[in-house]
Amino acid sequence: MIDASTAKKIGLFAGGVLFGTAGVKILASEDAKKFYVNCLAAGLRAKDCVMTTATSIQENAEDILAEAKDINEKRAAEVFEDESAPEAGEASGETEGLQE
Repeated sequence: MIDASTAKKIGLFAGGVLFGTAGVKILASEDAKKFYVNCLAAGLRAKDCVMTTATSIQENAEDILAEAKDINEKRAAEVFEDESAPEAGEASGETEGLQE
């Protein structure tokens, strides 16, 4: 005869086959397909929203970078003017003192 462990194994196999067959039927049903389509549509909408936000953030970052570069260029020009102005004034002051 069949002992208990063998009967248990056969029962588990049969249950698995039955569950798998029923699962495939459920997953392939029209209601399930509608659910999949709605989930995918929601995912695509979420992707569009995320991409819109990412594009906006990237544009803002580019604007900030451009403004920062402008500020640094202006500061570099001011430093250059500040450094060159005293040297020119000192040189002209020295020549005036020598002429007197």
